[in-house]
Amino acid sequence: MRNSLTDDKLASKFDAADKSKLESSVNEAISWLDASQEASIEEYQEKQKELEAIANPIMQKLYSQAGAGAGAPGGFPGGGFPGGAPGGAPGGFPGGAGGEEGPSVEEVD
Repeated sequence: MRNSLTDDKLASKFDAADKSKLESSVNEAISWLDASQEASIEEYQEKQKELEAIANPIMQKLYSQAGAGAGAPGGFPGGGFPGGAPGGAPGGFPGGAGGEEGPSVEEVD
């Protein structure tokens, strides 16, 4: 998120008020992360949801204004995450779209 704010292709396209709001939210989240190394998973998830509640509408607005119907640079939103979603299954889900890459269970055993 912080990289999107400083990306040459995107930085100039943010509305000034949205950019300021997003920057302060991102900085607040980073500060909280730095100070909360011992927080529970629930606390981390709650902070992530708070940041997403602010960031997602701003990013959707930005991409809709830019006409990024096929996904934004870097592959998201609409086009999926580059390299898969964070925390997702490495290489995708079995039986999902895409090719079967890597060894199968039978090959490993």
